[in-house]
Amino acid sequence: MLGVLVVLVLASTAVDARPWAWLGVRIRDLSEQEMEEIAAKHGIREGFGVVIVEVLEGTPAASAGLRNGDLVVAFEDRPVTETRLLQRLIAAAPTDRESRLTVLRPDGRRPVPIRLVAMPRTVVGERVAAEFGFVVRDPEREGEGPGRRLAAAALAVAVVLRGSPAERAGLEVGDVIVQVNEQAVVTRDAAREALADAGAERPLRLTVRRGDRRLSVTLAAP
Repeated sequence: MLGVLVVLVLASTAVDARPWAWLGVRIRDLSEQEMEEIAAKHGIREGFGVVIVEVLEGTPAASAGLRNGDLVVAFEDRPVTETRLLQRLIAAAPTDRESRLTVLRPDGRRPVPIRLVAMPRTVVGERVAAEFGFVVRDPEREGEGPGRRLAAAALAVAVVLRGSPAERAGLEVGDVIVQVNEQAVVTRDAAREALADAGAERPLRLTVRRGDRRLSVTLAAP
């Protein structure tokens, strides 16, 4: 299992003009041991669900009373077996009425009504990256003060998913994004904005810095 937390934002299967919906949590899949424990404790034949690792402040998740450690097992009436499925269900859900999550807590199963909102622009950019199969992070600081400098201000690639458009295009962990399509990006916020503008319905052209080289890669549309 990848040691990466994902902001809960990802896509519906078909991209449309409607803004993606947003919950505002960081999540992860269950480990095999956790699945066995849940199956034994709650009588579920096969343990499944998605763990909420962090509820972000000021989000629909916080307003609904979701908690760190909640195990999401269903969205509306559909069982949730892994993060990718929940991400897609959330993103495709309406924002003009309440939806319902089902969570497991130590005291049992409970429904949680939730009113989703449109996804913030910076989160949209991260979600577009994830649709193409890569996760970005802010670059590490090389140091501050006299004689010190910061690492590149643009986004660096932290994860490339196996079998994804990003992997097939040759994107690598550590690549620093300096251009999205034809748009140069010199700050991490600009990179996220450019990814949001690019969307996930067309091929994505990236220029990256890899060591002392600059490379161009084209990622096929998901």
